[in-house]
Amino acid sequence: MAISNIIGQGSHLEGNINTTGNLRIEGKITGGIKTKAKVVLSHTAQIEGNIVAQNAEIGGEVKGTIEVIELLVLKSTATVWGDIIANKLIFEEGACFDGKCKMGKEHKAIHDQGQDYLSVAAAGPSSELETVERATNHSENPIASTRSNQSINHSLK
Repeated sequence: MAISNIIGQGSHLEGNINTTGNLRIEGKITGGIKTKAKVVLSHTAQIEGNIVAQNAEIGGEVKGTIEVIELLVLKSTATVWGDIIANKLIFEEGACFDGKCKMGKEHKAIHDQGQDYLSVAAAGPSSELETVERATNHSENPIASTRSNQSINHSLK
């Protein structure tokens, strides 16, 4: 992955980021992040705002909704307080998550049509969307089990 933008450790940015390139964050952002590419949060990153990206790898702390069109990876150092919307999701052992998670291809189709998935999702649950209940297999390989339309409050360790 070629990094287009970097917010370094020790930096604090207040405001929204909107980019078409890849983004690596090691510092703190108070505001939203939107990219048509991949966002990577290091273990030192702190985000207070929503994230919308094609792909994301979260190693730091997020307080807000994360919407990922393709693959979201929560690293073992990740802590997320907020909802997750993703087509595919990988939890590493040790990742912490407190919120609702909607998975499936429906959000990708909505996004491809140019609609804002977050506003469509507010209209109500869909039977095609799934909620991740728990993801860990106590080994090197992360797994995910699902249940439809349920909230979760799990610390995955």
